[in-house]
Amino acid sequence: MISININPDTAVQLIVGVGSTVLAALLMLIKIPQSEYSVKLTNSKMAIVMSFLICSFMMFYSMSQFGREDIWDWEMFMMLSIYIVVHFSTSIISYSMIALLKTEKHKRNNLFVPGLFVSAVVSFMLLESYKSQNMNYFWFMCIVALTAFLIQSITYIVYFDKAYKHSVKELENYYDEDESHKLKWVKFCYVITMLTNLFILVYLCLYWFLDYKMEVASLYTIWYLLYMLYLSSNFISFLGSHKLVLDAVAHKVLDGSAFPIRTGGRKKKEKQHEPRLSIDREFDRLDKSVEEWVERKQFCEYDKTRDQVAAELNTTKEVLNLYFSSRVGVDFRTWRTNLRIEEAKKLLLENEDASLNIIAEASGFSDKSNFHRQFVKIVGCSPRQWRDSGGKPSL
Repeated sequence: MISININPDTAVQLIVGVGSTVLAALLMLIKIPQSEYSVKLTNSKMAIVMSFLICSFMMFYSMSQFGREDIWDWEMFMMLSIYIVVHFSTSIISYSMIALLKTEKHKRNNLFVPGLFVSAVVSFMLLESYKSQNMNYFWFMCIVALTAFLIQSITYIVYFDKAYKHSVKELENYYDEDESHKLKWVKFCYVITMLTNLFILVYLCLYWFLDYKMEVASLYTIWYLLYMLYLSSNFISFLGSHKLVLDAVAHKVLDGSAFPIRTGGRKKKEKQHEPRLSIDREFDRLDKSVEEWVERKQFCEYDKTRDQVAAELNTTKEVLNLYFSSRVGVDFRTWRTNLRIEEAKKLLLENEDASLNIIAEASGFSDKSNFHRQFVKIVGCSPRQWRDSGGKPSL
């Protein structure tokens, strides 16, 4: 039977252990709507829960070891415990973040289980070497553990970077406006994860040179709890308010386009001989539809996919892309962005008391920073400069 010692020296472990348990329970209570893609979201959620539960277990385990004769340096043992948590979380959080970004099978699936196995073996041997009080054996295991941790971290950073770039590309291909900022929290959380992991390595390497070992160890442990809270809140926010990102990542599964209908050679040949006249007629019809679409100022409606815009124009995404590339001479995204900027220029002068956030949203930009960036790029000055100069910034 495990006996947990509760006293001032183990108060930090108690706080972190209870906190991580509560966070794990809260995430467990969140239900994700069923779909093929939501299975991966559920896996991501459960991976984070697993990481938090490992943290809880190690905190309570370290409390149970307080005061034992084989625990010859309590501060070192406490940091070894949190190191083990970090070692496991490197694999688990990396898997979770990559699972949020990717829909297809990825090499992470081949690395996740072996990574956990290596973490478990290294952690067990590290604790055993510490309790043996054989310093040569202990320092050898420390070197092995740090080496394994560095290799593991670098490997997952490489795979995460590939997954992130791929997901941003998918987002750009699915939406006709810049929505990459909706994924930045994932990258930021992962950077915080790796910096948190790096600090534990620095601490262990500088352990013997520190004067306030217990204070630093306690501070880091509290920081780790805050990190878990931050990660949980962002994950919950992603599920609740970033639906367009889920759409972009999962659209091939949800709309059935992951299983394209293959046509035979005969049909393909017939399609190649369609008269050019039918395309011209379709483009003539689109001229009128696009003109009416602009008059209704539907270009000011943001968070719309290409398929939705094509449906409003009574055509397909492929025909719409062909229309803009061959007849208009510019891609749809650039064309619509220019319309939005022109609308914003008018609104800025007509509504001098309106905030830039309101102007940005009214002209079709879902993000103020993107609005400012596009305005400067096209107009050559900031929205505020445009308004203050009365539409004549160069004078």
